Amino acid sequence: MNWTQLLSGKRFGMEEYHERKHERTDFQRDYDRLIFSSPFRRLQNKTQVFPLPGSIFVHNRLTHSLEVSCVGRSLGNNVAKGLMLKYPEGSINFPEIGSIVSAACLAHDMGNPPFGHSGERAISAYFSEGNGKKVEEQVREEGGRWEDFVHFEGNANAMRLLTHQFIGRRKGGFALTYSTLASIIKYPYASTYSGKKGKFGFFQSEEDSYLQIAQELGIGHNPEAPDKFIRYPLVYLVEAADDICYQIMDIEDACKLHILTTEEAIKLLLGFFEGERLERIHRVMNLVDDTNERIAYLRSCIIGLLVDECSRVFLENEESILDGTYSTPLISNICDKAKQAYKDCSDTAYKKIYKAKEVLDIELAGYHIFSHLIDSLTEAVINQEHAYSKLLLQRIPEQYDTHAPTTYGKIQCVLDYISGMTDIYALDLYRKITGMSLPAV
Repeated sequence: MNWTQLLSGKRFGMEEYHERKHERTDFQRDYDRLIFSSPFRRLQNKTQVFPLPGSIFVHNRLTHSLEVSCVGRSLGNNVAKGLMLKYPEGSINFPEIGSIVSAACLAHDMGNPPFGHSGERAISAYFSEGNGKKVEEQVREEGGRWEDFVHFEGNANAMRLLTHQFIGRRKGGFALTYSTLASIIKYPYASTYSGKKGKFGFFQSEEDSYLQIAQELGIGHNPEAPDKFIRYPLVYLVEAADDICYQIMDIEDACKLHILTTEEAIKLLLGFFEGERLERIHRVMNLVDDTNERIAYLRSCIIGLLVDECSRVFLENEESILDGTYSTPLISNICDKAKQAYKDCSDTAYKKIYKAKEVLDIELAGYHIFSHLIDSLTEAVINQEHAYSKLLLQRIPEQYDTHAPTTYGKIQCVLDYISGMTDIYALDLYRKITGMSLPAV
């Protein structure tokens, strides 16, 4: 891969308008287009990890995405400076890397369903071990890729949301630049190669779109797995920004919710530092007594450290990233002290945070709500002549193709609708179609 081809301002679905000039760069326009979109706005009512706030505000998908975008911009700017020093003679668009990464970070979670990652697991479970299994044979006989459903992936769904031409919408979906789109595809291969982790980058319906993006940007096949593609280089920066934010912010949120004590949280966060820097951090912390201020200061110091470390790892491995021989997350190769502290935070999160009662309650509720919604809506789109189906189909917005010619397409229509819901909307619809909630008379 080469940087000249990789950094393309051409817009997916609107290639004929590529030569138009604007005051803002194409990548800055991507950022603005995402910020003002309805799917991005709906992230404010989607769970990140903890239930949406009552008296204590914790991160939701919107605040998480905004923070990841800020960190991604810093990573992109650092890398751009390093690449400009390495390739001083070229006219390559390196200064725009920060804009590309920050826009991709805004979009990276837009395909995630309600109720956090439990929503993804609930959809997968419905088709792998629930009532959804009864349509497997029909989907396969019609040539549909069943693995898209049993390994439902928010990342692949983001690719669909951003590129698919829904009914009444323009060609190319959001019509983002090829470079921004490529930057969100963490797993550049189909669901048939997803393996035990169930990760993949695009549904069968968007495979041709990804192939078009890969060809335009010169993204080659993985030398060790010809059926997979090499990761687009800026994916590593988007992934690093996400890794930095969710791990550190989960510790901060858990402290606010008293799942971790203040002492536990501060000890974990101080673990990233040693020597003179640790002494200086202690001195600054002692200037204030407010616990939230102390933790916020530690958080900012850690983000600065990890941004510098991940930028360094990227620049040191730039050549192997371009030829596809590098494959590990940047966060896995940071300095030993920070790596151990990051692992300690991760271990604590899995033991104490992700198994906390509040988190488990969301997962249990989400599983039940999703199963019923998918069951009812799938039955309606497949058996549209039934009386109840006719009523329920009127709840599905016109942009979703309930008359898709294949069973695969009909199921995808249901998942498009459900994954676009907020937590509150999904709960409200569930209550209404089960008769638990009725309009006031």
